Amino acid sequence: MLKIVDRVLKQMIPDSTWKIDDPNGVYLTFDDGPTPGVTEWILSTLEKYDAKATFFVLGKNAELYPDLYQKILAAGHKIGNHTYSHQKGWGMSLERYIEDIDCADDILKSELFRPPYARVTPAQMRAVAKRYKIVMWSIVSHDYNRRFSPQRVLHNVIDHIEPGSIVVFHDSDKAFRNMSYALKKTLEFIKERGWKSKIIEL
Repeated sequence: MLKIVDRVLKQMIPDSTWKIDDPNGVYLTFDDGPTPGVTEWILSTLEKYDAKATFFVLGKNAELYPDLYQKILAAGHKIGNHTYSHQKGWGMSLERYIEDIDCADDILKSELFRPPYARVTPAQMRAVAKRYKIVMWSIVSHDYNRRFSPQRVLHNVIDHIEPGSIVVFHDSDKAFRNMSYALKKTLEFIKERGWKSKIIEL
């Protein structure tokens, strides 16, 4: 079912990146932060494994926690725009959706964009693609799903990860139990295979 959904999304959002051509790099991403307590843990864990990642940040959270946002940048990670207020494009006018993205861009100044929930219209994505590089995913960990065990979340990732994969984790309190378990073991898995966790540069 998830593969069918991704195939439909790829058709709907053609001007987007779902995987990166890289023989030994993988691309861990974190949506929805920064989040006090969680972001610091992620940064510390990435540092232990000499790993870099891309954080798709909410503008309102960067505004609320500017010191935490700066810590992400200072650690050498990449920032992406995830809208200002985690908007679903469905049911919103094109003008309101773009306004929310631009509000985040005033703070983030990033050329990368990922739509929350992937709930967007083709018209919205055509407009966004004129100004931003849209980054989707190869693998969604589903760490936010509290019905999933940490072990299941881990296998959602390591059973499918390969060089070039773009993996979605979440920088949020809701996801922390599953994400914190799966991230460590994913980083170990990456290291064992001689791969490198890198920032997204398009």
